[in-house]
Amino acid sequence: MKHSVTLKLYASLMEHLPAHAQGHAVTLEVEEGTTPVQLLEGMGVPMAQVHLVLVNGYFVPPSQRHRPLTAGDVLAVWPAVAGG
Repeated sequence: MKHSVTLKLYASLMEHLPAHAQGHAVTLEVEEGTTPVQLLEGMGVPMAQVHLVLVNGYFVPPSQRHRPLTAGDVLAVWPAVAGG
């Protein structure tokens, strides 16, 4: 069974969004049980560039990124950003 989730990619990761994305976000139909890691890998996002991951506004540490997403979840991802 499939359900909808919203994927938001920021900064250099935005290049991995499909053409129909609106700004930095896209709503996707995913299989039940899909994890943030599986979704990102399926979109071609290099996991080595993934730094900050939030689901519904809450930080998800790397050890918990294999927990399944549920219907209506918003997955937001940022790369490491250097400043100066």
